[in-house]
Amino acid sequence: MSDRRTVYFLSDRTGITAEMLGNSLLTQFENVQFRRVTVPFVDSDERVTEVIREINDTATREGRRPIVFSSIVNDAMSQQVHRDANALTLDLFKTFLTPLEAELDQKSAHAAGRSHGLANLHDYFMRMEAINFTQTHDDGAATRDLAKAQVVLVGVSRCGKTPTSLYLALQFGVRAANFPLTPEDFSVRKLPGSVVALKDRLFGLTIQPERLREIREERRPGSSYASLDNCRYEVREAENLMRHEGIPLLDTTSKSIEEIATTILHRAKLERHIY
Repeated sequence: MSDRRTVYFLSDRTGITAEMLGNSLLTQFENVQFRRVTVPFVDSDERVTEVIREINDTATREGRRPIVFSSIVNDAMSQQVHRDANALTLDLFKTFLTPLEAELDQKSAHAAGRSHGLANLHDYFMRMEAINFTQTHDDGAATRDLAKAQVVLVGVSRCGKTPTSLYLALQFGVRAANFPLTPEDFSVRKLPGSVVALKDRLFGLTIQPERLREIREERRPGSSYASLDNCRYEVREAENLMRHEGIPLLDTTSKSIEEIATTILHRAKLERHIY
């Protein structure tokens, strides 16, 4: 019998809700290996029957029942999975909706796709606008409409500006631009001219030189750009410049994108939209 446990994330839409909550719970069990299977769009009797068959086949083959995180809203389909699947089934919506209905004295809509769908077109298009804006204003590529940015990330090349900007846009609908700080900026000890007027929206990212060298080596192995001496120089000069300009700094060396983005949202006092 394998020590690995199979986990299913079932949803009548994208599966993002089940994955996010389910994976958050699974991280608490460090000594267990999980095989994760996401099954989206379980929205018909045929799909429910099909996924139950797959779950039961897995239970037979592995000799232990899988774990199922379900965000299927339809009561009949959800009950069928709970009744017929040979698995530990955790119904995420029922766990929370039932007490909420009692507290609010109102039945929930039981409508699929409310959390990750097109229920609010205005919010959806605002999010798309933020993603397009962030892609256009990546790495200082464009300065047009830069004043519309809600936050502008600055720092040396490869310190995490681009992934953080995209995460802010995709996850929270924030219009985020980013600009690299280069040796040319250090020589004149000034910020790039395009961002000076946006100083109140600047947020600095920094990184330990040793980690920066590792990242740059993967991009340009053996180059002076990736050398430890150069990385130390750029990080030191960038930090000095940002501190001199009063720009808040965040070390990204050992932080996840989620932690970096959340810290920026909190410190910049940006409204937090969840999609």
